[in-house]
Amino acid sequence: MIQISSFTFNPFQENTYVLYDETKECIIIDPGCYTPLEQADLSTFIENTGLKPVRLILTHCHIDHILGCKYVSGRYNLVSETNKMEMQVFDNAERAAAIFGIRLEKPPAPEKFIDEKDIIKFGNSSLQILFTPGHSPGSLCFYNKEQKFVIGGDVLFQGSIGRTDLPGGNFDTLISSIKEKLFQLGDDVTVYPGHGPETTVGFEKENNPFL
Repeated sequence: MIQISSFTFNPFQENTYVLYDETKECIIIDPGCYTPLEQADLSTFIENTGLKPVRLILTHCHIDHILGCKYVSGRYNLVSETNKMEMQVFDNAERAAAIFGIRLEKPPAPEKFIDEKDIIKFGNSSLQILFTPGHSPGSLCFYNKEQKFVIGGDVLFQGSIGRTDLPGGNFDTLISSIKEKLFQLGDDVTVYPGHGPETTVGFEKENNPFL
């Protein structure tokens, strides 16, 4: 059974997720740890829980979701994995960070590209990949049917949606991604977003003002 631990990091209050199962293998999704204290919080949890990080996965490459990639890559000898269409966002990361007054030590470029034909496997567990562009060109969500949850990145939030005014964003595309991918998963599926508290597909169908 997959356990989900979340950490809220950096000035953007980004949610980083560690998923693991009974084998103690884990994946790290969107490491946003920015300060040495945040880096220590993540590593202390991993090491105190006896976890073995085996994959570093990115829903997308906006700066708030990759601020900890260099640290995680170096500490656990992992390469980051994302959709190939996110490389244009990754390549602009230092410029984007400067606009927000954030110092970014640019991490190693993603070395593995993933899309809907792939499965994220770790331990005895797996996640289905959903291609959900709109917030960024290659945004991905990660879905587990058995436990009815999805790691949603910045696609869908409690009462809101991802912003679409950044380069590569498109409002109509994002709405289509939500309705055609996430809303098809079932009302009882829990959404773990890139910012803010978790929600459910059913709640957002009924209450989200954008949808």
